[in-house]
Amino acid sequence: MFPPKPSGKRGKLAKSDAHNLWERLRDYETAVLLFAKDPHVSFTNNRAERDLRMSKVKQKVSGCFRTTEYAHMFIAGFQATCNPWPIRI
Repeated sequence: MFPPKPSGKRGKLAKSDAHNLWERLRDYETAVLLFAKDPHVSFTNNRAERDLRMSKVKQKVSGCFRTTEYAHMFIAGFQATCNPWPIRI
């Protein structure tokens, strides 16, 4: 599959972007195509990211949750992310 390694070279032989993509799709085929088989699985995770974004930005700016209000917002976003899945929290 790969050309022979040139003598005198150290380390791994670099793979192309196309080859890396092919390997990843091969290894994670069921996860990649899950949205096509199950209508409850969304195509992207944008909703989950949007739910957590503002509270995460607040945490990054302040370094922590200074009030319980922001901690509750973060937990609510996390719960909204878990709701579509059979995850108990």
